[in-house]
Amino acid sequence: MQTHFTKKQLAAPAFNRSNEILRTCVHCGFCTATCPTYQVLGDELDSPRGRIYQIKEMLETGSVPDPKTVLHVDRCLSCLACMTTCPSGVHYMHLVDHAREYIEEKYQRPWDERLIRWTLACILPYPMRLRFAMLGAKIARPFRKLVPDARLRAMLEMAPKTIPPVSRNDDAQVFPAEGERKKRVALMTGCAQKALNTNINDATIRLLTRHGCEVVIADGQGCCGALTHHMGKTSESHATATKNIRAWTAEMAGKGLDAIVINTSGCGTTVKDYGHMFRSETLAEEAAAVSAIAKDVSEVMINLGLTDATHAPEMRVAYHAACSLQHGQQIKTFPKDLLKAAGFKVVEPKDSHLCCGSAGTYNLLQPEISGQLKDCKVKTLEATEPDVISAGNIGCMMQIGSAIGVPVVHTVELLDWATGGPIPAAMVEGEKAIDMDGLKMPVGAPPVVVAAE
Repeated sequence: MQTHFTKKQLAAPAFNRSNEILRTCVHCGFCTATCPTYQVLGDELDSPRGRIYQIKEMLETGSVPDPKTVLHVDRCLSCLACMTTCPSGVHYMHLVDHAREYIEEKYQRPWDERLIRWTLACILPYPMRLRFAMLGAKIARPFRKLVPDARLRAMLEMAPKTIPPVSRNDDAQVFPAEGERKKRVALMTGCAQKALNTNINDATIRLLTRHGCEVVIADGQGCCGALTHHMGKTSESHATATKNIRAWTAEMAGKGLDAIVINTSGCGTTVKDYGHMFRSETLAEEAAAVSAIAKDVSEVMINLGLTDATHAPEMRVAYHAACSLQHGQQIKTFPKDLLKAAGFKVVEPKDSHLCCGSAGTYNLLQPEISGQLKDCKVKTLEATEPDVISAGNIGCMMQIGSAIGVPVVHTVELLDWATGGPIPAAMVEGEKAIDMDGLKMPVGAPPVVVAAE
């Protein structure tokens, strides 16, 4: 694609990067075939190719973004399925991130949109604030049908029926490895996940220590910055990311780290991009070092090898591939390989490449489109007739779990259970509890090992 940026524009790192990306696009349209919003809306302007044209026009002219362009950019999920499909290697993620930052700086949104976005940015990255907000949402939830704004209704509906107590495992500390220490890793505990589901980090710590990892919960870490980053609020996202970089580099400079383990794939995609985000700032070197050792928990477990998987029953696990994992990080087989090695029968839904509609704050800001995508995803998952659904991202788990009749658990919870940990709470508690008596449990099964490739 031919571009016409001025020399002054190209002097800015963000514009220079966008120019590189735009020039790789050849208008082929392969991206439209896998774009969820194009599949739902059928509008070329709601496809990656259409958005690329709009972003190019907006950035080149340097003008105030028009409402139409903002609408179509806002409708993008950032699922990055287009990047998996693109034969030319167009790095759409960096382009749309720049577009959102530009819109945030130049465009004056209506007051209600500004208020909602400000509220989300002030609450979601902070676990204790989110807990109080969810408590308020639980109280107001019975009256949600009286709320005229669909976005506010979506926020009320997001509140879980039960809010888990704070897990002290998320406090800064070190968990020693069981047996011989094979790795020293830092676990990113996250933000919203600490309020929504504390079982995930607890299971991750047990799984890693059981497999020879010394697990560090670094002092000072917090939100990865993804939630505000994808709203174009760069100063807020970089402020929270900076805390993580400093917390982890302090550990790297001290006793060292073999990996920074992340069990929320949306966070993993962002942390792995810290090197790009901070490329022109004073923390560029430290950010790049952090990104270099950031790993999804499935990457670490594949490398370690899953051992002593003798507890898993014969059950059908429908694996939901989170977009941020399969498209953002290009991790497609590791979680499934681990689940199979643990003894589970893994099934996948039709169109597994399509987004469930969660996408960070998307289900709160674009509830109508998100709802359509959720319905499609739930329908394809139900068709696999699973006993349980496994996913690697808390947002997907909340989205799918709100509309399906079987338990939705994190992949690490199943792996932890299969190697000696407790059964995932979602499988034995509440309305979606599984009849465990109807499952065939293994007796004296030999250890199963998955070797790294």
